[in-house]
Amino acid sequence: MSFALRRRGITLGALALTGALALTACGSSDSDSDGGDRTDAATTHTVKTAMGDVKVPVAPKRVVVLDTGELDSALTLGVQPVGATHSATEDGFPAYLPAEKTKKLTEVGEIANPNMETVASLKPDLILTSKVRDGDRYEQLSAIAPTVMTESTGTAWKENFQVHAEALGKQAEAKKIVAAYDAHVAKVTEAIGGKDKAAATDVNFVRFVEGADIRIYGKQNYIGSILADLGMGRPAITDKAKDGFSYDVSPEKIDLADADVVFTSTYGDPDKAGATKTMKSGLWKGLTASKNGKVFKVDDRLWIAGIGYTAADQILDEFQTKLAG
Repeated sequence: MSFALRRRGITLGALALTGALALTACGSSDSDSDGGDRTDAATTHTVKTAMGDVKVPVAPKRVVVLDTGELDSALTLGVQPVGATHSATEDGFPAYLPAEKTKKLTEVGEIANPNMETVASLKPDLILTSKVRDGDRYEQLSAIAPTVMTESTGTAWKENFQVHAEALGKQAEAKKIVAAYDAHVAKVTEAIGGKDKAAATDVNFVRFVEGADIRIYGKQNYIGSILADLGMGRPAITDKAKDGFSYDVSPEKIDLADADVVFTSTYGDPDKAGATKTMKSGLWKGLTASKNGKVFKVDDRLWIAGIGYTAADQILDEFQTKLAG
């Protein structure tokens, strides 16, 4: 055999080996033999999502999250994302999260409006979001990286957390976090007087939203689920909430928010949202909670937008501080 032929044979062999390594690295084994399937199983696992089964890396290293719930989940589980979206009305990330973690994040646009080029530039190996936020962008996102979507956000936060934990390969950590939360709930319930007192205390959450009516929150949302965990009473108005989410009123009907305790937050500018004017009105001052000094202003980005276990633990601490004794 001539030198040229021998050299050609070596070159072809090298190219074949390179191709095989590339296929192994990419986990492209669905059409391979049983040996290839074993390689794929070792590097990926399947997660059931709102968009069907999705294969994701066993231990993703570059995660992009497209909502606050997903960001809370990742950081709670000890995973540092490379990128995240932010609220449309505020730059940056929620202050309740550790600054040393959020400063490492690259902003990839607004919630429900991510910048696809920025997301792609981060070369993620996993994207976490929900169908309600990004369902119409699923194909685009999936072309960038495996994309795990839950159905919605808010009231399903505990179920979503389990999906996030599975996608991130952190199921063991998730069990510990849930157990710690349950213990925290029991501790706070006892601190505020026990189950009977909690059940006898009606609590409303009123949110002032720029460009919208005032929302009296119902039971089917994030904060409603935490109040339910604590066994707090809820006024009858909460049963009239549309889809269980909120009962919206004008400032002239704010007396419908009457309760023993009222928590309030504001999304956007307080003046434009009507918070400033409404809370100076006679109707507001006539609320049972107002007359008894039981109205508490809280951080909207924590109590409403946090949607995760780290946020929930801080809410429980604040709840105890305000109501204990």
